[in-house]
Amino acid sequence: MAGQKNTKLKLLYMKDILERYSDEQHILNSFDIADKLENLYGLECERKSIYKDIEVLIDYGLDIIKTRTPKNGFFLASGKFESAEIRLLSDAVQAADFITKNKTKQLVEKIESFTSIYRADTLKRQVYIDNRAKSTNETVFYVIDALDTAIKTNKKVSFNYSRRKLDDKYAAKKEIKSFILSPYALIWSDDHYYLVANNEKYDNLMNVRIDRISQVEILSEKARSFTEVSPYKTYFDTADYVSKSFNMFSGKTEVIELRCSNSLLEEIFDRFGEKVNTRYYDDKRFLLRTEANISEGLCSWIMQFGPGIEVVSPKILKDMITDRAIDIINMYKKGNKNE
Repeated sequence: MAGQKNTKLKLLYMKDILERYSDEQHILNSFDIADKLENLYGLECERKSIYKDIEVLIDYGLDIIKTRTPKNGFFLASGKFESAEIRLLSDAVQAADFITKNKTKQLVEKIESFTSIYRADTLKRQVYIDNRAKSTNETVFYVIDALDTAIKTNKKVSFNYSRRKLDDKYAAKKEIKSFILSPYALIWSDDHYYLVANNEKYDNLMNVRIDRISQVEILSEKARSFTEVSPYKTYFDTADYVSKSFNMFSGKTEVIELRCSNSLLEEIFDRFGEKVNTRYYDDKRFLLRTEANISEGLCSWIMQFGPGIEVVSPKILKDMITDRAIDIINMYKKGNKNE
């Protein structure tokens, strides 16, 4: 029985060895594999048996390549993830500021375990976690899990929410408030993670930063239907919601029309997608017609382009832009007089 058990374990160990210690630059021959089986797992074997086991692993589906140059042996051509995919996942985790430094390191190490130690070593040399602004909320993963469960089970949640405010001496301190909300979706936008929910006091949606949430409790009370507070009737369309939200500001959805400089065409398509409705206006500008949430976030997005974007409609958005521009002008005029 012990011999049969070792034979089965041997195949699993060989799979691990090929995944972690081989790639196109690091070829393993039968001697190398036998040596690692003994040193890493305390399993002795005949070198000839390794060739048969390699065939079994190939039949199982592993993409094992047999080589003759520059060295006779084997390497795993592709694992669970390609190098570029590992790079992408690692970068995404490092860029996400809602994940703490400690959890970032743990996740990056787990991601690296899906490739060879040599590729993982290359990734390690490009990790700069300590130089990035990261959340200090170590419970964020528990928060995400609880909110996800509440969404799936259609239950309300209660939690504490912290935000910074200035005290009487203009020092920043945390202010904590308690909320009971109906949760609908979790959205990652602009490197922040948000909960989209409804406060039963209002007939609209609100966006809440996940990294500022603590002490989540799933309540027994059924969540309010999103059909009562959003335009969605069959399911909550997160992709549509994000496309209409700017900097995750919520607001009333309306049709907007913008007159845009031709030089901003790429920015417009990057923000609204390839199917956005554009048409000719003159040789230097085009018209954009789409839906968006009328909010301070949209106002800020438009104003960053200066005279490159002019609001045609609706009037409420034109007025918001005008009022903000006047406030900015007056602020600088006042500042110049005081100098």
